[in-house]
Amino acid sequence: MNPRDTIVAISTPLGRGGLGVVRLSGDRSREITESILHFPHGPRWLAWTSELAALVDDTNAIVDQVIVSFFEKPRSYTAEDVIEISCHGAPVVLRLCLERAVNAGARIAEPGEFTLRAYMNGRIDLPQAEAVRDLIEATTLYQARVAAQQLEGSVSRRIRPIKEQLLELISLLEAGIDFAEDDISVAPPEEILRRLGPIKSSLEELIASFGAGKLVYQGFTLAIAGRPNVGKSSLFNRLLEQDRAIVTEIPGTTRDTVSEATSMEGVPVKLVDTAGIREGKDLVESLGIERSYQAIADADLTLLVLDLSTGVTEEDHTLLEKLRDRRPVIVANKCDLKPRATGDWIRVSALTGEGISNLREVILRRLAPEGLAAPESGSITNIRHEALLRESSEALENARKAVEFQIPHEMLLLDLYAALRPIDAVTGATTADDILNRIFSTFCIGK
Repeated sequence: MNPRDTIVAISTPLGRGGLGVVRLSGDRSREITESILHFPHGPRWLAWTSELAALVDDTNAIVDQVIVSFFEKPRSYTAEDVIEISCHGAPVVLRLCLERAVNAGARIAEPGEFTLRAYMNGRIDLPQAEAVRDLIEATTLYQARVAAQQLEGSVSRRIRPIKEQLLELISLLEAGIDFAEDDISVAPPEEILRRLGPIKSSLEELIASFGAGKLVYQGFTLAIAGRPNVGKSSLFNRLLEQDRAIVTEIPGTTRDTVSEATSMEGVPVKLVDTAGIREGKDLVESLGIERSYQAIADADLTLLVLDLSTGVTEEDHTLLEKLRDRRPVIVANKCDLKPRATGDWIRVSALTGEGISNLREVILRRLAPEGLAAPESGSITNIRHEALLRESSEALENARKAVEFQIPHEMLLLDLYAALRPIDAVTGATTADDILNRIFSTFCIGK
């Protein structure tokens, strides 16, 4: 990708719509736009304004009336001249606009190239660039809020003081080496350890936020298991808030797993309703039970449903023993009926909805014991960031051990620089080109 090229792409989703946007960025944006559009009174190119124009074909016949918005460098998204042409959303019109721009000298943008240019031109840092992708891909409002805060720099703000403290320590040790011939001890072991402590603590706190952050973006899979006719499918429908699974009084109605996507407190959830687990009476039911066990094994958390109205049966005890290692949440269903058993269970009624809100809270507490962080907290949600910060933390631990063993400062500095490099890779200060290409290739074209 030549950064001096003027690039063009359709920035709206494929298909028909009321509007479609073609975006250009680069030094020749205005020149190319003037060659493919007719302006009634000539283009004025006033920054942050829009004006009417006509899209014409090769014969100068008018194809569409368009709105042209101009964002002048350096206050545009890419810090280059950016032009957005809003056409009617017919694919043939958008394709014509794109083809004419390419024929006039623009290059079709690679995936994420507009955001890559914003990063390369210093408009945003790397965590902000990745937040753009996360915001586009958000499926819940909570995800969008977290991504919006990261786009505003919440992660960068938490990393910046850690990096500054580490740089101060490195500078102190470098100065000590420079003045070694003068017998000036600028960094005794106690002082180094005093400075290392807060750096490592802050880094560990940021790493710990990944547990809840990962949950926000990756979501989780929740399997609902139990013996036949305890109300698994009714609970599935209640959590889903729609009638998705067939519910009857006949045991063994669910013969196969049924899955559906929903959310809890903004966290994406894949709900899996499994076949009732018992001794299979025929081949089909046996295969369904086998798939139930597989769904339980694949799930992040399992709800084991009991029937309060019938009490705990031998089949329930057998299931409890089999699933003990999975640490399931025990849900006592049909609490609206006369109970025949008591225990330390989550009491719910899939029929009336009683206890369902409490069950949702229990599920989220099990998966995020520290709770979901506020969007503005700057939690780590990206597995790349988490891996790099762990690498940095390990290097700091090596540095601490080096101080305790009185390793020379020249060798200690190697560990400190090893801790600094992953932090720089998070913010993009020392990121290699191949890493950049991998990150931005996951963006949609036109962004």
